Amino acid sequence: MQYRIDKKSGNKLSVLGFGCMRFPGALGRIDMRKTEELVMTAIAGGMNYFDTAYIYPGSEEALGTILGKNKVRDKVYIATKLPLIATKSSEDFEKFFNKSLERLRTDYIDYYLLHMLTDTDQWQRLKALGIEDWIAGKKKSGQIRQIGFSYHGKQDDFLRIVDDYPWEFCQIQYNYSDENFQAGVTGLRKAAEKMPVVIMEPLLGGRLADALPKDAVGIFKKARPDLSPAAWGLNWVWNQNEVSLLLSGMSNMAQLEENMRLADKALPGMLAEGDKDVYRQVLEVINKAYRIRCTGCNYCMPCPKGVNIPGCFAGYNATFSIGYVAGMQQFITSTGVTSEKTGSPGHCVKCGKCESHCPQHLPIIKNLEIVRKKMEPLWFRAGIAIGRKFLGRGRGEKNSV
Repeated sequence: MQYRIDKKSGNKLSVLGFGCMRFPGALGRIDMRKTEELVMTAIAGGMNYFDTAYIYPGSEEALGTILGKNKVRDKVYIATKLPLIATKSSEDFEKFFNKSLERLRTDYIDYYLLHMLTDTDQWQRLKALGIEDWIAGKKKSGQIRQIGFSYHGKQDDFLRIVDDYPWEFCQIQYNYSDENFQAGVTGLRKAAEKMPVVIMEPLLGGRLADALPKDAVGIFKKARPDLSPAAWGLNWVWNQNEVSLLLSGMSNMAQLEENMRLADKALPGMLAEGDKDVYRQVLEVINKAYRIRCTGCNYCMPCPKGVNIPGCFAGYNATFSIGYVAGMQQFITSTGVTSEKTGSPGHCVKCGKCESHCPQHLPIIKNLEIVRKKMEPLWFRAGIAIGRKFLGRGRGEKNSV
C-alpha cells in the first residue's frame, strides 16, 4: 500500500480509501459477514481511510460495529458527513453529529465533511446558522479532528468556497471521463495548494469499469492486456500529484484484492506518455456518442442566472455515452437539485452572454432547451418539488426547476 501525507495534520493516508456506500447486501440490508471480511482484509492490507455518511443506509452502524468488534478503531481514520440535505436549523448540527458518533461507536471523527455542498449560497446559509462557531467548538473538544466538505456544483463556486474558510480537506468527483466536470482539474489544483484532496467516483460509480463501449475496452486491452478498465481508471487518478487518495466502493473480494494490488504501485507520475495517449483514444470513442460537442472549458461561465452550462451538457451527453442512469446522476449533482439555488437549464433567459464566449461556437441557448426537455421531464420536476416540500427546503421560494 502506498501512502501520501495529509499536509494539514501530518496523517499518513493510504492512497486507496474504502468507500462504504456500497457494502455488500441485498434488499436494503447489509451482509455483515461479507462486509466484515472486506473491511478487515482492507485493514490488514494497509488501508486506513474509511468513508461513510449519515445518509448511507446502515453504513455507519455496520462500520462502527466491525471496528468495535475487532478493536481496530485506532488503526483507521473515519470520515463521515453532516447531511446538508436534511439540515434545517443549527440544532441539526449537533443532532446529526451525535447520531453518527453513536452509530460509529466512537467519541470522535477523524475527517468530518459537510455533505454535498453545491454552491456559495448554500455555504452562506450554513454560516448564517452558525456552522463556523459549531465547528470551532467541536475542534476544540477534539470531537472533530479534521473538517472538510464534499462538493457537487459549479467550478467557480468551488473556488470561492475553498478560499472562504480554513478547510482541512475536501472531496471532489474526478475521473478521466470528466476532467472538467464540477470542480475539475482547475479546482483540484487550487484546493491541493491548501489541503488534502480526496477523490470520489474515480470510476463514475463503476461505469468506467463495466459499462464502457466495446471499442474503448478493446483499446485498453490492446495497450495492456494485464490491466482491466477499472485499473486504467484508478491509475489515471493516482498519477496526479495533487490527489491525496481516492475512494473505491468495493463490494466483493475480487474488487478489493485488485484495487489493493494496484495501490501497491500507485505513484504520482507513473503513467508514460504512451499510456496518456491510450486515454485520449478511449475518450475519443466515448465522445463519439456525445450529442453536444461541449469540451467543458468553462469559458461560458459564470452564467448570470446561475445555470451550470458545462454540467448540464456533461450529464446530457453521459446519457448517450455511458447510460441514462449515470447521466441523470451527473445532471442532478451538477445542477444542484438539493440546493436552494440550482443550476437548472430552466433558468436560462436567453441573454446570449454564454454564446459570445464559447470557443466552439455552440448554440448554447438551443442546446439548453434540448437538455431541459430530456433531463427535466414533468415527472422529474414534480418529484423534486415534492422532495423539497418534504424536506422543508421549499419554504418561501419558487419552484426552481
